[in-house]
Amino acid sequence: MTASMNAQARPVDETLVRLLPKAEVHVHLEGCFDLADLLELAKAAGVGLPGPAATLFDVDTHDVPAEAPGAPKSTLSAFLRFLDWEGGLVRTPEQAARAAYRFAARESASGVRYADVIVNPTHWGAWHGRLGELFAAFAAGLDEAEQDGLAVVNLCASLLRQQTPAAAAELVDWLVEARPVRVVALSIDGDERAAGRTGPRFADAFRRAADAGIRRTVHAGESSGPQGVWDALDLLRAERIDHGVRAAEDPALLRRLVDERVPLGVCPRSNLALGLYPDRASHPLPALLAAGVAVTVNTDDPAAMGYRLEAEWAACADAYGWGLAEVAELARASVRASFAPPELAASLLADIDAFEAGRA
Repeated sequence: MTASMNAQARPVDETLVRLLPKAEVHVHLEGCFDLADLLELAKAAGVGLPGPAATLFDVDTHDVPAEAPGAPKSTLSAFLRFLDWEGGLVRTPEQAARAAYRFAARESASGVRYADVIVNPTHWGAWHGRLGELFAAFAAGLDEAEQDGLAVVNLCASLLRQQTPAAAAELVDWLVEARPVRVVALSIDGDERAAGRTGPRFADAFRRAADAGIRRTVHAGESSGPQGVWDALDLLRAERIDHGVRAAEDPALLRRLVDERVPLGVCPRSNLALGLYPDRASHPLPALLAAGVAVTVNTDDPAAMGYRLEAEWAACADAYGWGLAEVAELARASVRASFAPPELAASLLADIDAFEAGRA
Protein backbone atom coordinates (compact mmCIF):
# COMPACT_ATOMS: atom_id res chain seq x y z
CA MET A 1 0.00 0.00 0.00
CA THR A 2 1.31 3.46 -0.88
CA ALA A 3 0.50 6.78 0.73
CA SER A 4 -0.23 8.53 -2.57
CA MET A 5 -3.69 9.46 -3.78
CA ASN A 6 -4.78 10.55 -7.23
CA ALA A 7 -5.98 14.12 -6.95
CA GLN A 8 -8.94 13.27 -9.16
CA ALA A 9 -10.00 10.29 -7.01
CA ARG A 10 -13.14 10.40 -4.92
CA PRO A 11 -12.21 11.14 -1.28
CA VAL A 12 -12.53 8.32 1.21
CA ASP A 13 -15.35 9.12 3.61
CA GLU A 14 -17.31 7.09 6.15
CA THR A 15 -20.00 6.20 3.63
CA LEU A 16 -17.50 4.66 1.23
CA VAL A 17 -15.87 2.72 4.06
CA ARG A 18 -19.22 1.36 5.24
CA LEU A 19 -19.97 0.10 1.74
CA LEU A 20 -16.56 -1.55 1.34
CA PRO A 21 -16.63 -5.27 2.31
CA LYS A 22 -14.09 -6.03 5.03
CA ALA A 23 -13.20 -7.92 8.19
CA GLU A 24 -12.20 -6.80 11.67
CA VAL A 25 -9.63 -8.80 13.61
CA HIS A 26 -8.82 -6.81 16.76
CA VAL A 27 -11.91 -5.89 18.75
CA HIS A 28 -12.99 -6.90 22.25
CA LEU A 29 -16.54 -7.89 23.06
CA GLU A 30 -16.06 -6.32 26.49
CA GLY A 31 -15.42 -2.97 24.82
CA CYS A 32 -18.62 -2.94 22.75
CA PHE A 33 -21.28 -2.19 25.36
CA ASP A 34 -23.00 1.10 24.60
CA LEU A 35 -23.91 3.44 27.45
CA ALA A 36 -27.60 2.48 27.36
CA ASP A 37 -26.63 -1.21 27.54
CA LEU A 38 -24.53 -0.62 30.64
CA LEU A 39 -27.16 1.46 32.42
CA GLU A 40 -29.82 -1.19 31.77
CA LEU A 41 -27.53 -4.05 32.86
CA ALA A 42 -26.48 -2.19 36.01
CA LYS A 43 -30.11 -1.61 36.98
CA ALA A 44 -30.97 -5.25 36.34
CA ALA A 45 -28.03 -6.39 38.47
CA GLY A 46 -28.67 -3.85 41.22
CA VAL A 47 -25.10 -2.60 40.84
CA GLY A 48 -23.97 0.99 41.28
CA LEU A 49 -21.99 2.87 38.65
CA PRO A 50 -18.23 3.38 39.18
CA GLY A 51 -18.58 6.99 38.08
CA PRO A 52 -21.13 9.53 36.84
CA ALA A 53 -23.45 8.18 34.12
CA ALA A 54 -22.66 11.08 31.81
CA THR A 55 -18.92 10.34 31.91
CA LEU A 56 -19.04 6.60 32.45
CA PHE A 57 -16.49 5.86 29.72
CA ASP A 58 -14.02 8.39 31.17
CA VAL A 59 -12.21 6.22 33.72
CA ASP A 60 -10.54 9.30 35.20
CA THR A 61 -13.93 10.18 36.74
CA HIS A 62 -14.36 6.79 38.41
CA ASP A 63 -14.09 6.10 42.11
CA VAL A 64 -11.89 2.99 42.05
CA PRO A 65 -9.25 1.78 44.50
CA ALA A 66 -5.58 2.17 43.63
CA GLU A 67 -3.89 -0.87 42.12
CA ALA A 68 -1.29 -0.93 44.86
CA PRO A 69 0.21 1.59 47.32
CA GLY A 70 2.67 3.75 45.44
CA ALA A 71 1.89 2.15 42.06
CA PRO A 72 2.24 4.49 39.06
CA LYS A 73 -0.99 5.64 37.44
CA SER A 74 -1.85 3.56 34.37
CA THR A 75 -4.69 4.61 32.09
CA LEU A 76 -4.65 1.17 30.49
CA SER A 77 -4.87 -0.66 33.83
CA ALA A 78 -7.73 1.60 34.95
CA PHE A 79 -9.52 0.88 31.69
CA LEU A 80 -9.06 -2.87 32.17
CA ARG A 81 -10.68 -2.58 35.62
CA PHE A 82 -13.62 -0.82 33.97
CA LEU A 83 -13.96 -3.76 31.57
CA ASP A 84 -14.13 -6.05 34.62
CA TRP A 85 -17.04 -3.97 35.90
CA GLU A 86 -18.79 -4.06 32.51
CA GLY A 87 -18.48 -7.81 32.05
CA GLY A 88 -19.56 -8.43 35.62
CA LEU A 89 -22.97 -6.94 34.87
CA VAL A 90 -23.84 -9.81 32.51
CA ARG A 91 -25.49 -12.44 34.69
CA THR A 92 -27.81 -14.53 32.48
CA PRO A 93 -27.43 -16.52 29.24
CA GLU A 94 -29.99 -14.24 27.63
CA GLN A 95 -27.89 -11.17 28.44
CA ALA A 96 -24.73 -12.81 27.11
CA ALA A 97 -26.46 -13.88 23.90
CA ARG A 98 -27.86 -10.38 23.45
CA ALA A 99 -24.39 -8.85 23.90
CA ALA A 100 -23.04 -11.12 21.15
CA TYR A 101 -25.98 -10.36 18.84
CA ARG A 102 -25.59 -6.62 19.33
CA PHE A 103 -21.88 -6.91 18.58
CA ALA A 104 -22.65 -8.56 15.24
CA ALA A 105 -25.15 -5.80 14.50
CA ARG A 106 -22.57 -3.12 15.35
CA GLU A 107 -20.05 -4.73 13.01
CA SER A 108 -22.58 -5.09 10.21
CA ALA A 109 -23.52 -1.42 10.48
CA SER A 110 -19.88 -0.59 9.71
CA GLY A 111 -19.79 -2.86 6.66
CA VAL A 112 -17.90 -5.65 8.38
CA ARG A 113 -18.74 -9.04 6.88
CA TYR A 114 -16.56 -11.15 9.19
CA ALA A 115 -15.01 -10.52 12.62
CA ASP A 116 -12.76 -12.31 15.07
CA VAL A 117 -13.93 -10.94 18.42
CA ILE A 118 -11.81 -11.33 21.56
CA VAL A 119 -13.42 -12.50 24.79
CA ASN A 120 -11.41 -12.60 28.01
CA PRO A 121 -13.28 -14.76 30.57
CA THR A 122 -11.59 -12.95 33.48
CA HIS A 123 -13.70 -9.86 32.68
CA TRP A 124 -16.96 -11.83 33.02
CA GLY A 125 -16.90 -12.34 36.78
CA ALA A 126 -20.39 -13.84 37.16
CA TRP A 127 -19.39 -16.81 34.98
CA HIS A 128 -16.43 -18.20 36.89
CA GLY A 129 -16.85 -21.96 36.87
CA ARG A 130 -19.48 -21.73 34.11
CA LEU A 131 -17.29 -21.03 31.11
CA GLY A 132 -19.10 -23.51 28.88
CA GLU A 133 -22.44 -21.81 29.53
CA LEU A 134 -21.00 -18.38 28.77
CA PHE A 135 -19.50 -19.36 25.43
CA ALA A 136 -22.61 -21.34 24.50
CA ALA A 137 -24.68 -18.20 25.09
CA PHE A 138 -22.33 -16.14 22.93
CA ALA A 139 -22.56 -18.75 20.17
CA ALA A 140 -26.36 -18.72 20.36
CA GLY A 141 -26.43 -14.95 19.94
CA LEU A 142 -24.01 -15.10 17.01
CA ASP A 143 -25.99 -17.90 15.38
CA GLU A 144 -29.14 -15.80 15.58
CA ALA A 145 -27.29 -12.79 14.17
CA GLU A 146 -25.99 -14.78 11.21
CA GLN A 147 -29.47 -16.17 10.54
CA ASP A 148 -30.73 -12.58 10.48
CA GLY A 149 -28.18 -11.66 7.79
CA LEU A 150 -25.64 -9.95 10.04
CA ALA A 151 -21.87 -10.39 10.04
CA VAL A 152 -20.29 -13.78 10.62
CA VAL A 153 -18.45 -13.63 13.93
CA ASN A 154 -16.11 -16.11 15.60
CA LEU A 155 -14.52 -15.95 19.03
CA CYS A 156 -10.94 -15.70 20.30
CA ALA A 157 -10.77 -16.90 23.92
CA SER A 158 -8.19 -14.76 25.70
CA LEU A 159 -5.89 -15.15 28.67
CA LEU A 160 -5.03 -12.22 30.91
CA ARG A 161 -1.31 -11.55 31.32
CA GLN A 162 -1.54 -11.60 35.10
CA GLN A 163 -2.86 -15.17 35.13
CA THR A 164 -0.69 -18.08 36.16
CA PRO A 165 0.66 -20.78 33.83
CA ALA A 166 -1.72 -23.21 35.56
CA ALA A 167 -4.72 -21.02 34.75
CA ALA A 168 -3.55 -20.76 31.15
CA ALA A 169 -3.23 -24.54 30.92
CA GLU A 170 -6.72 -24.93 32.36
CA LEU A 171 -8.24 -22.71 29.67
CA VAL A 172 -6.35 -24.47 26.88
CA ASP A 173 -7.33 -27.89 28.22
CA TRP A 174 -10.95 -26.80 28.15
CA LEU A 175 -10.67 -25.44 24.61
CA VAL A 176 -9.07 -28.66 23.37
CA GLU A 177 -11.54 -30.97 25.12
CA ALA A 178 -14.79 -29.01 24.77
CA ARG A 179 -14.17 -27.45 21.35
CA PRO A 180 -16.74 -24.72 22.06
CA VAL A 181 -18.74 -23.62 19.05
CA ARG A 182 -17.37 -20.57 17.21
CA VAL A 183 -14.14 -20.42 19.26
CA VAL A 184 -11.36 -20.39 16.67
CA ALA A 185 -8.34 -18.99 18.51
CA LEU A 186 -6.42 -18.51 21.73
CA SER A 187 -5.44 -14.95 22.58
CA ILE A 188 -3.66 -13.11 25.37
CA ASP A 189 -4.26 -9.50 26.35
CA GLY A 190 -3.77 -7.06 29.22
CA ASP A 191 -1.23 -4.44 30.24
CA GLU A 192 2.24 -5.60 29.18
CA ARG A 193 3.97 -2.92 31.20
CA ALA A 194 2.16 -3.85 34.42
CA ALA A 195 2.49 -7.63 33.99
CA GLY A 196 6.12 -7.73 32.91
CA ARG A 197 7.51 -10.20 30.40
CA THR A 198 4.88 -12.91 29.95
CA GLY A 199 5.95 -14.92 26.92
CA PRO A 200 7.95 -17.51 28.88
CA ARG A 201 5.08 -18.07 31.34
CA PHE A 202 2.53 -18.91 28.66
CA ALA A 203 4.73 -20.66 26.12
CA ASP A 204 3.53 -24.13 27.11
CA ALA A 205 -0.15 -23.18 26.90
CA PHE A 206 0.27 -21.71 23.42
CA ARG A 207 2.34 -24.69 22.28
CA ARG A 208 -0.46 -27.02 23.35
CA ALA A 209 -3.01 -24.86 21.57
CA ALA A 210 -0.95 -24.91 18.37
CA ASP A 211 -0.53 -28.67 18.56
CA ALA A 212 -4.33 -29.00 18.84
CA GLY A 213 -4.92 -26.87 15.75
CA ILE A 214 -6.16 -23.78 17.63
CA ARG A 215 -5.18 -20.49 15.99
CA ARG A 216 -3.10 -17.96 17.98
CA THR A 217 -3.25 -14.18 18.21
CA VAL A 218 -1.25 -12.23 20.79
CA HIS A 219 -1.41 -8.69 22.17
CA ALA A 220 2.17 -7.42 22.08
CA GLY A 221 4.16 -4.32 21.30
CA GLU A 222 1.62 -1.93 22.81
CA SER A 223 2.61 -0.68 26.27
CA SER A 224 5.94 -2.53 26.08
CA GLY A 225 8.60 -2.39 23.39
CA PRO A 226 9.57 -4.73 20.53
CA GLN A 227 10.64 -7.52 22.91
CA GLY A 228 7.01 -8.46 23.48
CA VAL A 229 6.55 -9.04 19.75
CA TRP A 230 9.70 -11.16 19.58
CA ASP A 231 8.36 -13.27 22.45
CA ALA A 232 4.97 -13.59 20.75
CA LEU A 233 6.66 -15.00 17.65
CA ASP A 234 9.35 -17.13 19.31
CA LEU A 235 7.54 -18.40 22.41
CA LEU A 236 3.82 -18.14 21.71
CA ARG A 237 3.75 -19.14 18.04
CA ALA A 238 1.64 -16.11 17.19
CA GLU A 239 -0.02 -16.12 13.78
CA ARG A 240 -1.21 -12.56 14.27
CA ILE A 241 -0.05 -9.74 16.54
CA ASP A 242 -2.65 -7.46 18.12
CA HIS A 243 -1.24 -3.93 18.22
CA GLY A 244 2.44 -4.62 17.45
CA VAL A 245 3.10 -0.95 16.74
CA ARG A 246 6.33 -0.90 18.75
CA ALA A 247 7.81 -3.26 16.16
CA ALA A 248 8.50 -0.10 14.15
CA GLU A 249 11.39 0.58 16.55
CA ASP A 250 13.27 -2.60 15.52
CA PRO A 251 14.33 -3.01 11.85
CA ALA A 252 15.20 -6.70 12.34
CA LEU A 253 11.75 -7.36 13.77
CA LEU A 254 10.10 -5.55 10.86
CA ARG A 255 12.01 -7.77 8.42
CA ARG A 256 10.83 -10.87 10.26
CA LEU A 257 7.20 -9.77 10.24
CA VAL A 258 7.45 -9.17 6.50
CA ASP A 259 9.34 -12.40 5.75
CA GLU A 260 6.96 -14.55 7.79
CA ARG A 261 3.86 -12.61 6.68
CA VAL A 262 2.65 -12.09 10.23
CA PRO A 263 -0.09 -9.43 10.20
CA LEU A 264 -0.63 -6.73 12.81
CA GLY A 265 -4.03 -5.79 14.20
CA VAL A 266 -3.35 -2.07 14.69
CA CYS A 267 -5.77 0.22 16.54
CA PRO A 268 -4.55 3.80 16.00
CA ARG A 269 -7.24 5.70 17.88
CA SER A 270 -6.91 3.36 20.85
CA ASN A 271 -3.17 4.00 20.87
CA LEU A 272 -3.80 7.76 20.93
CA ALA A 273 -6.47 7.52 23.63
CA LEU A 274 -4.21 5.49 25.90
CA GLY A 275 -1.26 7.83 25.40
CA LEU A 276 1.10 5.69 23.33
CA TYR A 277 1.42 8.46 20.72
CA PRO A 278 0.35 12.10 20.87
CA ASP A 279 -1.21 12.32 17.39
CA ARG A 280 -1.66 10.52 14.08
CA ALA A 281 1.38 12.23 12.59
CA SER A 282 3.61 10.47 15.13
CA HIS A 283 1.84 7.10 14.90
CA PRO A 284 3.99 4.42 13.18
CA LEU A 285 1.19 3.08 10.95
CA PRO A 286 2.64 4.66 7.75
CA ALA A 287 6.14 3.39 8.62
CA LEU A 288 4.83 -0.14 9.15
CA LEU A 289 3.09 -0.08 5.78
CA ALA A 290 6.16 1.37 4.07
CA ALA A 291 8.25 -1.48 5.50
CA GLY A 292 5.91 -3.98 3.85
CA VAL A 293 4.25 -5.27 7.02
CA ALA A 294 0.71 -6.64 6.62
CA VAL A 295 -1.34 -4.14 8.63
CA THR A 296 -5.03 -4.08 9.47
CA VAL A 297 -6.85 -1.16 11.10
CA ASN A 298 -9.29 -2.00 13.91
CA THR A 299 -11.26 -0.47 16.77
CA ASP A 300 -10.09 -2.35 19.91
CA ASP A 301 -12.80 -1.11 22.36
CA PRO A 302 -14.98 1.12 20.17
CA ALA A 303 -18.04 1.76 22.34
CA ALA A 304 -15.95 2.72 25.33
CA MET A 305 -13.80 5.01 23.18
CA GLY A 306 -16.70 6.53 21.28
CA TYR A 307 -16.08 5.70 17.63
CA ARG A 308 -16.79 3.18 14.89
CA LEU A 309 -14.65 1.38 12.34
CA GLU A 310 -15.74 3.51 9.38
CA ALA A 311 -14.73 6.64 11.29
CA GLU A 312 -11.30 5.19 12.04
CA TRP A 313 -10.62 4.17 8.44
CA ALA A 314 -11.81 7.54 7.13
CA ALA A 315 -9.64 9.37 9.67
CA CYS A 316 -6.60 7.33 8.61
CA ALA A 317 -7.36 8.01 4.94
CA ASP A 318 -7.51 11.73 5.66
CA ALA A 319 -4.35 11.76 7.78
CA TYR A 320 -2.23 9.65 5.45
CA GLY A 321 -3.58 10.60 2.04
CA TRP A 322 -5.22 7.28 1.19
CA GLY A 323 -7.60 6.85 -1.70
CA LEU A 324 -9.81 4.02 -2.89
CA ALA A 325 -6.87 1.80 -3.88
CA GLU A 326 -5.32 2.07 -0.44
CA VAL A 327 -8.47 1.37 1.55
CA ALA A 328 -9.39 -1.50 -0.78
CA GLU A 329 -5.99 -3.04 -0.06
CA LEU A 330 -6.58 -2.43 3.65
CA ALA A 331 -9.82 -4.38 3.32
CA ARG A 332 -8.00 -7.25 1.59
CA ALA A 333 -5.41 -7.27 4.37
CA SER A 334 -8.18 -7.48 6.96
CA VAL A 335 -9.63 -10.58 5.32
CA ARG A 336 -6.26 -12.28 4.83
CA ALA A 337 -5.33 -11.62 8.48
CA SER A 338 -8.61 -13.01 9.78
CA PHE A 339 -9.43 -16.55 10.84
CA ALA A 340 -12.45 -16.60 8.51
CA PRO A 341 -13.31 -19.93 6.88
CA PRO A 342 -11.45 -20.19 3.54
CA GLU A 343 -14.59 -20.13 1.41
CA LEU A 344 -15.88 -17.01 3.16
CA ALA A 345 -12.49 -15.30 2.85
CA ALA A 346 -12.37 -16.06 -0.88
CA SER A 347 -15.89 -14.67 -1.34
CA LEU A 348 -15.00 -11.49 0.56
CA LEU A 349 -11.84 -10.92 -1.47
CA ALA A 350 -13.85 -11.27 -4.68
CA ASP A 351 -16.42 -8.79 -3.37
CA ILE A 352 -13.67 -6.29 -2.52
CA ASP A 353 -12.25 -6.58 -6.05
CA ALA A 354 -15.72 -6.01 -7.51
CA PHE A 355 -16.33 -3.02 -5.24
CA GLU A 356 -13.05 -1.38 -6.24
CA ALA A 357 -13.63 -2.03 -9.93
CA GLY A 358 -17.13 -0.59 -9.71
CA ARG A 359 -15.87 2.59 -8.05
CA ALA A 360 -12.80 3.16 -10.20
